[in-house]
Amino acid sequence: MNQNTVLPKKLHFPSPFKHQHPPVQDVNQLYEEQLTVGQRAADGVANAMGSWTFIVIQSVILLFWIILNLAAWVQHWDPYPFILMNLVLSTQAAYAAPIIMMSQNRQAAKDRLDAHQDFVINQKAEEEIRVIMDHLEAQDQAIIQIHQLLLALQPHQPAETVDQEPNS
Repeated sequence: MNQNTVLPKKLHFPSPFKHQHPPVQDVNQLYEEQLTVGQRAADGVANAMGSWTFIVIQSVILLFWIILNLAAWVQHWDPYPFILMNLVLSTQAAYAAPIIMMSQNRQAAKDRLDAHQDFVINQKAEEEIRVIMDHLEAQDQAIIQIHQLLLALQPHQPAETVDQEPNS
């Protein structure tokens, strides 16, 4: 070993990352716990009305209504142009629209919770990546020091310097 070679007393590495963030939570579970009975009912109605089953059942009922009122063998309770059927459908639409809008508003609130949770997770990941990159940089510096010391220990070969940045 060369007389001029100075061995570092200790290699320096950044302190390990301490997790100081709120725990990751299931947004669906958090949101479901906050719903009232009315909100759950509105979501159920909106889900049912937004299904193919509802469309098929309503189409069958409307077709049955029209056929019964056009057929000559039964009493016509709603003759053509089906004013009563139009009133029933308008009433259904008058109640369906606000129920669907309530459900959409709750879905928007849930989406905001979900976006906030994603933001928190992304912040945590960014901080952890930064700490890992700092640790890797410290390891790179330690490897360079160790390599230079190893080269200095070989008296018959001249010590080479190691580039810190790879040539691209």
